[in-house]
Amino acid sequence: RRVLFRSIVTGGGSGIGRRVALELASLGATTLIAGRNADKLARVIDEIDALGGNGEALVCDIRDEERVVQCMAEIGERHGRLDGLVNNAGGQFPKPLLDISTNGWEAVVRNNLTGTFIVCREAVKRLMRPAGSGAIVNVLSDFRNGWPGMGHSGAARAGVGNLTMTAAIEWARHGIRVNAVAPGIVESSGLSNYPPAFLERTRSNVGHIPVKRFATEAEIASGIVFLLTPGARYITGALLPIDGGLTLRGHITPLDDYAPLPAYDDSA
Repeated sequence: RRVLFRSIVTGGGSGIGRRVALELASLGATTLIAGRNADKLARVIDEIDALGGNGEALVCDIRDEERVVQCMAEIGERHGRLDGLVNNAGGQFPKPLLDISTNGWEAVVRNNLTGTFIVCREAVKRLMRPAGSGAIVNVLSDFRNGWPGMGHSGAARAGVGNLTMTAAIEWARHGIRVNAVAPGIVESSGLSNYPPAFLERTRSNVGHIPVKRFATEAEIASGIVFLLTPGARYITGALLPIDGGLTLRGHITPLDDYAPLPAYDDSA
């Protein structure tokens, strides 16, 4: 049966976002996907078409506030409202805190935190609040035990976690639910973006995860889709780990794997 009528997935051209879009389309949702790469989006739309679903693509960089506003206006003109929003777009690069430039820090924070806020705000103001209902799921990462080597993204994702809780309280009066999922390490196309040495170290520590393996894209997508559906209508402000128990054990890279840092001379 038709579960959601109109949903948008940012970062929908690949990885988890692609899988979420396909699941939503298979359930009968009109599925809009947004991303920066038009070719990737077009391929996912072809997959949705092959399922007999209804999909549309929007080329949009969530860091570009003006373009986000335009996209929401276009959605409003064509569909009138949004029932579901999945904030999946984001990205980062591995680097120790002392080596992250201010520009690099701000780029990651804008991509993961500020962009998510912009999309949430505009979707709610223009498409969900007027309709009196909606469901939002923000896709985070495992940040709650620190994220050595990814401090910029960990800080941004923690910010999205707090944004999720705050929005859940403020927007409940408008009939809008806001939740988040925190995936662990996922066997996704996105892993190819990381340096080989970083991936090798990460894979060598897979035994640190209680279930002894990484997640699949489909396993993450299932949790996201559930939080969008009426079956989760009494859940808001929640942060759902989908990590094979990783957060019960700390971070996947134990601190012992890091060479001792030299003493920092702050006398200069």
